[in-house]
Amino acid sequence: MKVLSRDSLPLGGFAGIQEHRLVTSSRVFGARKRPETFEGLGNMVYLADATYKPKGESGMHPHSEIDVISVIVEGRVSHEGSMEHGKDLVAGDVQVQRAGGEGFDHNEINPDASGNRMLQVWALPEVKGQRASYKFYRPELEGVTRIYGGSASQADTFDSRTLIDIVHLKAGKQLALSGEQLVYVITGEGKISQLIENKETFSHDALEGDLIQGMNMEINADKDLHLLVVSQSA
Repeated sequence: MKVLSRDSLPLGGFAGIQEHRLVTSSRVFGARKRPETFEGLGNMVYLADATYKPKGESGMHPHSEIDVISVIVEGRVSHEGSMEHGKDLVAGDVQVQRAGGEGFDHNEINPDASGNRMLQVWALPEVKGQRASYKFYRPELEGVTRIYGGSASQADTFDSRTLIDIVHLKAGKQLALSGEQLVYVITGEGKISQLIENKETFSHDALEGDLIQGMNMEINADKDLHLLVVSQSA
């Protein structure tokens, strides 16, 4: 099991955004990959925990052949661009944009006079050349909500063998994960253990901003946990 703390990383950013980058895959960043960051899992290739300055924005910019997942944690984000122009997102909301071969342009704006917080996640599509498209989610406040991945025969999420879930785990609750997982603690506190043949082999007292990668993990919530969980389908 590997652990990376957000607060151990340098604070970077651009335009009106400050961010910690925890995943920068060499498949996307090449020689620009920071060695202390994780490589990702499956087709998930980027994770940044970002704070927008008051009235800050990213500026209009393009994407192509990438799936862009935005998880609003605190405050609001106003979305501009070639898809869903003018949509407002509030804390708890998730938007997923598939650029495909068609591509899209977008600008994310903090409309308020106070800071906000959001996660930005990128995943490479399984198939290139698809049409640009958009999905929106408001995850359940308890349990697991799938926001990305699954078979091409369903339309609830964009198809991919890489699966991304938002998990809300109440204090005192437990969640068992099977296979390899990448877990990011958005908020809360808990204990994350790696199990082999039902025996604990390693455990970590997880705090907000911790990224944990391991196999067959068990999560116990000491305080309400808000998690991003990445896995792969069989």
